[in-house]
Amino acid sequence: MLSNATLWPMIAHAALVFFLYWLLSRRRFTAVRSGSAEAGQFRENRQEPPESLLVHNNLRNQFELPVLFHAVCLALYVSTADNWATVALAWIFILSRCAHSYIHITSNRLRYRRPLFIVGFVALAAMWAWLALWLALA
Repeated sequence: MLSNATLWPMIAHAALVFFLYWLLSRRRFTAVRSGSAEAGQFRENRQEPPESLLVHNNLRNQFELPVLFHAVCLALYVSTADNWATVALAWIFILSRCAHSYIHITSNRLRYRRPLFIVGFVALAAMWAWLALWLALA
């Protein structure tokens, strides 16, 4: 396939991360302005204020499992193992991450977050399985 279609889900994830950084900054600014936090406490970031804690935690999540997502997307792309199925799985992963992030930074209900995480996990595992199969049969 060797199409740019494989790269768009990666760009979408980057957009999510940039949005979360913006939201974190906004919530921290609001916490400082309201007096519930001091600007100096972000120097070593030992205590995140409640207003920004969920965003901070979610942003950290974007550099855990998604690291494997970016790695497999690039590996699929350069090995020409990408196809419409892997692109669909990549979009499923990204949509699950966006929904997971929304739940995480709003209600933070594990009842809804966990199934979204599992959907993304399974999609990502399938992408890696396809890459392994492609390389084994090549």
